[in-house]
Amino acid sequence: MMEIFCIIPARGGSKGVPQKNIKPFLGQPLITHSIEYALNSSFVTGVFVSTDDKLITDIARQAGASIIPRPKNISGDTATTESAVAHALSWWQTKELSPDIIVLLQATSPLRPIGSLDQALKHFQDQEFDSLLSLSATHRFFWKLNGLKAEAQYDYLNRPRRQDMTVADTRYVENGSVYIFTKQHFQKTANRLGGRIGYTVFPEEYSPEIDNSSDFTLLEEIAAKLKN
Repeated sequence: MMEIFCIIPARGGSKGVPQKNIKPFLGQPLITHSIEYALNSSFVTGVFVSTDDKLITDIARQAGASIIPRPKNISGDTATTESAVAHALSWWQTKELSPDIIVLLQATSPLRPIGSLDQALKHFQDQEFDSLLSLSATHRFFWKLNGLKAEAQYDYLNRPRRQDMTVADTRYVENGSVYIFTKQHFQKTANRLGGRIGYTVFPEEYSPEIDNSSDFTLLEEIAAKLKN
């Protein structure tokens, strides 16, 4: 049987929003939305929260996740998500657990289409990708700054209307909701992405992430509209 583990990194510290990962969102702690999303998958065989925080530990356990105690040296503001995944692999090994595929969910992206994880996992396995990420289309026009000059990343002399934009005109943003990769790929590269990279596309309204307090209000408004 294919072992597919989901890991949700959740540090206790947050400079922008204190205890952001468990701040109320749609009536329950933020992290529980990602836990429930993973638990509702038909393919995921284990859901784990990597944390250094006791309150997050208690809430995550109550929501149905297992806990990976995250060391303080990889729990600070400069800690990377990849360091949490690397630690999780070591911790799983001590428990004689070995996932074939790892799903990485970020608690700060709580809005995800129903059933989208199983669709992504099926696509990932069918196409034998090394890694996969969720994307959302954006109809904004991008620019780069070069010293004092602004350089367009599109043909501004032939600016397309949104309704006339073709597939070739469309750009996509990494929405941070879902990452999938094989254990073998991560052990080789120490990165969530690389090798043969696949994708799953979420509608544009699912692309915002929570970075500050005002984002909680914005995403709750978006969630209400999606519900209706």
